[in-house]
Amino acid sequence: MVAQKVTSPEGEVFELADKTAVPSGPAPASAHSERVEQLWSTKEGDVFLCADPEGNLNPTTSALVGLYCKDTRFLSELMLLIDGRVPLLLSTSTERVFMSHVDLSNQELVGGEEDVIAPLQTVNVRRTRVIRDRLYERVRLKSYHAAPIQVRVTMTFGADFADIFEVRGFQRTSRGKLVVPKADRAGAVFGYCGEDGLFRQTRITFEHPADKAEVRGGRVVASWRLELAPDETQLISFEVEPRIGEERMAPKRFDAATHELRRSYETWERDCTRIRTSNELFDTLLARGRRDLRALMTPTPHGDIVAAGIPWFVAPFGRDALISSHQLLMLNPDVARSTLAVLAAYQGDKLDPWRDEEPGKILHELRQGELARSGALPHTPYYGSIDSTPLWLVVLGSYWRWTGDLGFCRQMLPHVERALEWMDRYGDRDGDGFLEYERASDKGLANQGWKDSHNSVVHADGSLAAGPIALAEVQAYAYLARLRASEIFEALGQPERARALRAAAESLRKSFNDAFWMESEQYFALALDGDKRQVATVTSNPAHGLYCDIVDPDKAGAMARRLLAPDMFSGWGIRTMSKSARAYNPMSYHNGSIWPHDNALIAAGLKRYGYGIATNRVATALFDMAVTAQYMRLPELFCGFTRRTPNLPVAYPVACLPQAWAAGAPFQILQAMLGLSARAPDNAVTVNKPLLPPWLDDVELRNLRVGGSTISVSFTRQGETTGFSLLGKQGDIRVLMEE
Repeated sequence: MVAQKVTSPEGEVFELADKTAVPSGPAPASAHSERVEQLWSTKEGDVFLCADPEGNLNPTTSALVGLYCKDTRFLSELMLLIDGRVPLLLSTSTERVFMSHVDLSNQELVGGEEDVIAPLQTVNVRRTRVIRDRLYERVRLKSYHAAPIQVRVTMTFGADFADIFEVRGFQRTSRGKLVVPKADRAGAVFGYCGEDGLFRQTRITFEHPADKAEVRGGRVVASWRLELAPDETQLISFEVEPRIGEERMAPKRFDAATHELRRSYETWERDCTRIRTSNELFDTLLARGRRDLRALMTPTPHGDIVAAGIPWFVAPFGRDALISSHQLLMLNPDVARSTLAVLAAYQGDKLDPWRDEEPGKILHELRQGELARSGALPHTPYYGSIDSTPLWLVVLGSYWRWTGDLGFCRQMLPHVERALEWMDRYGDRDGDGFLEYERASDKGLANQGWKDSHNSVVHADGSLAAGPIALAEVQAYAYLARLRASEIFEALGQPERARALRAAAESLRKSFNDAFWMESEQYFALALDGDKRQVATVTSNPAHGLYCDIVDPDKAGAMARRLLAPDMFSGWGIRTMSKSARAYNPMSYHNGSIWPHDNALIAAGLKRYGYGIATNRVATALFDMAVTAQYMRLPELFCGFTRRTPNLPVAYPVACLPQAWAAGAPFQILQAMLGLSARAPDNAVTVNKPLLPPWLDDVELRNLRVGGSTISVSFTRQGETTGFSLLGKQGDIRVLMEE
C-alpha cells in the first residue's frame, strides 16, 4: 500500500502516519484529577509549558504536561536520561514565569562489567528554560568528579497535537491525521493535519548536533555523548518551535531571548506604581502578583489582554480580564485600556444561538484550537457570560475616573451604546429590569455568571434552579455600569442621556433591594429563578453588591455580620457558600470554596460602607493564606475548610497557578484599606478613612498615575489611627481627605 503524503506550507513533504505512529503508553489519570500545583509552569505570550518537577513531560504519569500554543499541545513528551537513568532532582524554580531552572544530579554512572565511572551526585545537570515565541532549553552538565568521565545524554520527544479541551476531557468523535516524524542530527519535525484545515508543526532544532537521532514508534530519540574533564562544563541547547499554518516567528539566541524578556519585565515594573510597605512578606505578595500579571499578558490581533490563568485558561476571557484590569487601576491603568479595546473589537454584532452571541454583548471566551476552529465547540468567540457586558461598562467608567482619557471614551462610545442596548433589549429577557441568562447553545454553559459550574445556582433544598436566572451580583454590576456610563455621557456633553441612566440605575436599586432581600436570613438571595422565586441559598454573590453600592444602607450591617459569621468566614477567607447550606461542599469549585478575587471585591465593598475593621479581617485572612503558598502566589481558589491550628489551608487540586484575578486581589484589597479613589476629571485623588491592619505599619506609593499627574503618598498607622502625607507630585493634582 502506497503511503499517503501531505505537503507543509513550506513545501516539505510528509507521510501520513497510521495509528501505530501515534505516541502511546500507559493511560495517565484524567487531567482534571491532577494536582496542578505539583506541575511547574513557564509562559510568555501565547506559549506556555507545564512540566513535572524534574523538567520532564511524561505522558505516562500526567495527562496535562506539555508545551502549548494557542490551545494546542505541540509537545506532549520530553524525557531526559543520563546514561539511561533518570537523574535525581535537587531543586526546581519557576519564580520568574518566563524562565525556569531545574537542578539535577546523576545516579551512579557505570561502565563495562559494572565498573563505577562516577559516583552518585558528581555530575550537576541544570536545565534552564525560556519561553519567547517558542521554548528554548539549555542543558548544562558540569563534572565534579576527580577524573575524566564520559556521559551519554538521551532525550525523547513526542507530539500529540491535542486540543486543550481534549486534554481537559472533551470526547472527540473524530481527529485529524498525524504525520510520520522526521529526525536527523540537526533536529526533528512532528506534524499534524487538523480537521480545521491547518497544518501544525513542532520543529525541534539542536544547537549542538546530536550524535544520533532516530524515529521510534512515533517519537524521536536523540542522544549526545560528552567527555567531561574534572570541573568541565558542557552545554546541550535546543529550541522547540510551534508552527500553525503559515505563521512564523523569527528565532533568537537563548541569551538574546532572555535579555529581551528581562528588559520587558523591567519596563513593566517602571510603568507600574511602586509600592513599599513595612511588611516584607506583604511586599513579596505584591511583587509576586505584579510579575504574574505581566506573565499572563497575552497577545491578540487587537492588543494585549490578561489571560485568565495557567494551564486551563491561557486565552482571552471577558469577565476575568475585566475584573483583573479593574483590580490593577491603581497599579497600571494601561491594562484596562488595552483590555477594553480588545473586548470592544470582539463585541457581538448578530444573533447566533450556537455561540450565545447577541448584538452588543461582550465575549466570554475566545479559543483558537482545532476544536473551536472546526466547529466542534462554539468558542470563536463564545458569548455565554451574563456579566461581561456590564463589567465592560464598569471598567470603562473606572478607567475614565483614573485617567480622564476622554478621547478613548469617545472612541469607545459606539460600543458603550451597544452594550447599554444589549442590557435593555437582550440581557433583560422579560422586561422586569433584571439581567437574566439562559443558554441557547447546547455546547455552552448552563450557568453564565462567574460561578459557572453546572451546580452553582441551587435552592435551599438542594435542587438546581431553573432559568432564566437573574443573579444578585449581576444586578449590582448593571447598577454600577449605568452610573459609570452616565459620567462618561455627562463628560461628552450629553446630560439628558446621563440623567436617564442615573434614573434607570436608581430604579434597579429599589427593585433589587425589594426582590432579593431575605428578611429571615437578613441577607440577599443568590438569584431569582425562572419563576421569579428567590434562590435562598446564602452565598458570597450578593456581597459584590456592597462594592457596587446597590445595597440599601440599612441592610449593609446585617450583611457584614453574616459575611464574617462562622458559616461564611472560614478564618482563611469568606466562603462562596454558607456551611449551613444543603449544597455546601468545601472541596467544590463554587459551593463552599474560597476565591481571593471574590474576597477582594467583598473586602472593598465592606470598606465602602464603612466597615474598615471587617475589611482588614478579610485582608489578614488572605495574607495569612498567601504566606503558606509557594512563592506567595495566591491560587485561583482553595478549599473552604475551617481554619484550625496548626493546619494549613487546603489546596484545590486543579486551581490555576498563576491566575489573573487572584494575582490582582491584593492590590484591590490594599486600595480598599487605604481608602484611595481617583477623580481624574476633577484633577483629584481622595482618601477616605484609611485603616491599616496591625501587621502593616507603613505603606508608600510612588509614581501613582491619576490623569496627567503622578503623586507619591505615604500612609502610617499609629495605634487605631492611620494618617497619610503627600511626599511629592508632578502636575497639579490635588489630594483630598474625604469623610
